[in-house]
Amino acid sequence: MLKSVITGSGHYLPERVIDGSYFNDAVFYDENGNKIEKSNEEIVKKFVEITEIERRRYVTDDLLNSDIGAKAAQQAIEEAGIDPETIDYVIAASNFGEVTQNGLANFMPSVSARIKSKLGIKNRKCVNYDMIFGCPGWVEGMILANDLIQAKRAKTILVVGTETLSRVVDIYDRDRLIFADGAGAVILQAKENTEEGFITSSTICDNDAELDYLSNGCSLNPEVGPERLFIRMRGRKIYEYALKNVPDAIKDTISQAGLGIDDIDKILIHQANAKMDHAIIHRLFKLYGKEYREEIAPMTIQEFGNSSVATVPTMYDLIKKDKMQGHSFKKGGYVAMASVGAGMNINCLIYKNE
Repeated sequence: MLKSVITGSGHYLPERVIDGSYFNDAVFYDENGNKIEKSNEEIVKKFVEITEIERRRYVTDDLLNSDIGAKAAQQAIEEAGIDPETIDYVIAASNFGEVTQNGLANFMPSVSARIKSKLGIKNRKCVNYDMIFGCPGWVEGMILANDLIQAKRAKTILVVGTETLSRVVDIYDRDRLIFADGAGAVILQAKENTEEGFITSSTICDNDAELDYLSNGCSLNPEVGPERLFIRMRGRKIYEYALKNVPDAIKDTISQAGLGIDDIDKILIHQANAKMDHAIIHRLFKLYGKEYREEIAPMTIQEFGNSSVATVPTMYDLIKKDKMQGHSFKKGGYVAMASVGAGMNINCLIYKNE
């Protein structure tokens, strides 16, 4: 039986570590355009209580989104031990493409084309494909890659999630404390006669009333013109939506694989907000009538922030390479990878480790 198998992985964490003191001189406004009079120390403290995000990573000024994506991809290629010229597809997930240093989204040429170029791949039949799917983009890229392999349209696919969200946040918005930069990548290859690999997946797209829960909008500071658009988030709506829908979506995918929650070794869930992630996994276990096992769902958001499409592949690579204290993959264990984000979109895949 043909399986899609991860043969190499990599990640890039920016060198700049940003803690709460970075925001000491910030001026914040509320959703009504009024200046918030609370001290920044109080704002940061409350933010940490809600999200658990103590630190986050920002890229240095000399790096672009495709640069860090290529760095993660190069690690994955080297670990897989493949000739880059044999890659059939480069799938790159992001939200804003190649963000310029002054914060403008740039999708031409695509991030995937830029990464292919920076990797030095000359193969004209290697197709570049950008996955614009919100925070679930990398997981959806994996789902697409598996579909291409199962359809025998590809044998080797590079799937990258790369993000420089620090450049697209409104400096007057408290939500800027959530977002971070980073990149993760894997090589997915077709393998015969193996138990290891991609088992199943599912995707849900709610694009009606939920469409603007995460979107672009003008600065909260009324003195800033409408020329620039920034991430705008309706946090309460997202929280309620995620808690209502994500646990069921993960459970349905696990059931689709013919498994139960006790069969799952790890759940790598998008690191959006620690409070929300804990609540999602707690509710998932409740659906099975069981107690939440915290060790099943690793958390990186406290140190790395929310790097959107990069969070799940980064976690996978850290655990695989024994670089995440207290976590390892069980031999032959099943891993669920899940995400929720702009759209609103939810997806989940089940993968069996070697």
